[in-house]
Amino acid sequence: MQSLARTFSAHKQGLEEQWGQGEQVATEELRLALQHYRSFFNRLLNT
Repeated sequence: MQSLARTFSAHKQGLEEQWGQGEQVATEELRLALQHYRSFFNRLLNT
């Protein structure tokens, strides 16, 4: 779980850096990030 949490944290940080620099983040990237977060929380709740 710690590895998974680190992966999500790194991905979140990357998206925030793009936003902070004024770069546009593709809708597909946001959709995939939300899917991954949903999957992560579903795994947490099922354990």
